[in-house]
Amino acid sequence: MRCRGCWSERSARGRDRGYVTAEAALAVPALVLLLGMLLWGLAAVTVQLRCSDAARAGARAAARGEEAAAVADVARSAAPGGAVVRVEREGGLYRVRVTARTLGPGPLALRLGGEAVAHAEG
Repeated sequence: MRCRGCWSERSARGRDRGYVTAEAALAVPALVLLLGMLLWGLAAVTVQLRCSDAARAGARAAARGEEAAAVADVARSAAPGGAVVRVEREGGLYRVRVTARTLGPGPLALRLGGEAVAHAEG
């Protein structure tokens, strides 16, 4: 003989399985989106650091008295691909600016950069 409560417990367990599926259907895309955002943020930080390092390398080359073209080449070799390097002389200072775009669609493709200043020799 079957008890009435037993049948309803089995039925309730079956319905709970549907909730787990719905929760997974919402959680998995959210986790994938979160992972994508974290990877994009890491890539943006990497571009920023590489631009800053490239600007410092260019400023060191300028401080050694190298020509502006050589300074730009030094900075470009340390910069991320597609970076724009500008070398300006302001009185006794060289200012090196390096800018590059991050990867990403639409508004996520930011332009980041770094800048360094060095005293010119002689």
